[in-house]
Amino acid sequence: MKFRQASNNDIDAMSEIRISVTENALSDPTLITRKMYEDYLDKLGRGWVCELDDKVIGFSYAEKANHSIWALFVKPEFEGIGTGKGLIQLATQWLFEIGAQKITLDTEANTRADDFYKTQGWTRGEMKDKYEVSYSLLRSSHLNPINKSD
Repeated sequence: MKFRQASNNDIDAMSEIRISVTENALSDPTLITRKMYEDYLDKLGRGWVCELDDKVIGFSYAEKANHSIWALFVKPEFEGIGTGKGLIQLATQWLFEIGAQKITLDTEANTRADDFYKTQGWTRGEMKDKYEVSYSLLRSSHLNPINKSD
């Protein structure tokens, strides 16, 4: 697997991945526009992709103003091989490098993603609404990681 910063050339593949996921599926794929992908590449944050055999199999985006994770998605057939772990590490490392003391994200409760963030050292917070739960990661816990599984 190869991890690298995302570019405009990756947007079609990222959009395809976002639409392909079975959890946290978009009810309306037009809600995430090409401009949103473009803006989060560098203007509002930064994005990364993971490639396997020269094909993008996952991506993440970090949002710099709120020190949050805007997106982390992996093609369903490539889950469980470390793709998500590598992508979230790149996003959190970048946010901490630009000064974040705390990183947040929201995900659907009682899903594989919910379990994933717990195993990666994130602190599960309150339910945001009846579907989503908030997570946070403190800089101090990131600097002293525990051996965690994918």
